[in-house]
Amino acid sequence: MEKKQLSELFKKYHEGTCTEEEKALLEAWYLQHNEQGNEILSYQKVQAVKNRVFRELPGNHNSFLRIGIRLAAAAAIIGVIFTVGIHYYAQRTKITTNPLVNDRPPGGNKAILKLANGKQIDLTDASKGTLLSQNGTQVVKSSPGQVDYQVASAAVPDQSLNTITTPKGGQWKIKLPDGTNVWLNAATSLTFPASFDLLKDRRVTLDGEAYFEVAKDKAHPFIVNSRGQQVEVLGTHFNINSYADEPATRTTLAEGSVRISAAGSNKFNLLRPGQQATLTGDHIAISEADLKENLAWVNGQFWFNDESIQSIMRKLSRWYDIDVQYQGELSKDGLNGRISRYKNISQVLKALEATQTIHLKMEGRRVTVMR
Repeated sequence: MEKKQLSELFKKYHEGTCTEEEKALLEAWYLQHNEQGNEILSYQKVQAVKNRVFRELPGNHNSFLRIGIRLAAAAAIIGVIFTVGIHYYAQRTKITTNPLVNDRPPGGNKAILKLANGKQIDLTDASKGTLLSQNGTQVVKSSPGQVDYQVASAAVPDQSLNTITTPKGGQWKIKLPDGTNVWLNAATSLTFPASFDLLKDRRVTLDGEAYFEVAKDKAHPFIVNSRGQQVEVLGTHFNINSYADEPATRTTLAEGSVRISAAGSNKFNLLRPGQQATLTGDHIAISEADLKENLAWVNGQFWFNDESIQSIMRKLSRWYDIDVQYQGELSKDGLNGRISRYKNISQVLKALEATQTIHLKMEGRRVTVMR
């Protein structure tokens, strides 16, 4: 439901043409803004409001923002606001909070390419077209935010290692020499050979998070080495989150199949589409995954699923290039919701504050999270 649709609901309400479900939605919104917040409500009452509001809301059956049972009766409506769009909510509500002294725009297309000889190319500001030639391989900036490795000749394959790195607040897409497409999230680096020709496998090293669409080549397995693990595929689509500040390395499979093992182990686990491998220490656990949630960043969204505020702030820190600090004991309630990655940080922080579980203070690049 977009901003325009929401505005139309208000108009219909004043004209008296709302359905019962539409009235429930808007009345719950009204209750949220006028509730004093002192009443401790039963779980059943909160659930009743949530179910009534969300039962008939198109496309948002799984969008409820869970923030505990000690909230106003219409707390469920925040999930709608979170999903519908932060812009509308930020413009229509006044949140009592510590002021956000500064604002920060979202991240964008930023990356640096480092060659084996130490030369660095700032891809962000580079013009479109051929950036360099490495023996039989050309490096071409095909569009803003994308660089392609094009094998012009296999006569003298260049197997020297190149590294592409995105900073905090950056993202990039690269097409590797074999045709594999890789999307790099913020604060990520990928190391790979300038050509895979004459190599027995296609081996790359990842630090951070990336989504891979691997070109099929049964004779040459594609291998990703990341924090504490190795993933081997022939041709498939998958995401790896291997940030050093995360408690585990997670590999999520969207299509095909992969073999995954802990570093130094000969024991492989087979991952099927819709499954996720979580590596903690040297132990790998396989579970079902929500692909929309795990691949949301590729599609320009944050998607939180019963997620702690610490985990959410780590994501915001990487994308908005902020420093986060905490004061006091924070709520352990998990949060659910969707937000565009292309909103300014102030809009995201205001939505988080609307859950009434935290307060936020922003000074320059530093964001303080308080109870």
